[in-house]
Amino acid sequence: MNAHRVKATLTQDGTLTLNDLPFYAGDSVEVIVLARIAKLSTENLYPLRGTPILYDNPTAPVAEEDWSVLE
Repeated sequence: MNAHRVKATLTQDGTLTLNDLPFYAGDSVEVIVLARIAKLSTENLYPLRGTPILYDNPTAPVAEEDWSVLE
């Protein structure tokens, strides 16, 4: 199998034109169209990394009033 990747953009009317393909006239080809996903910025994936964390009272009960069993 001879694969060839081409980046292209659809025109306003939804037409896609592929030029200068490395195949011969009369060759049978399969065309698969995939949407290109934009890459995420790798600059600051973890903006809070290295930020100091301070727990005021780490052993205090949380949402104690939400427990109906304690009533």
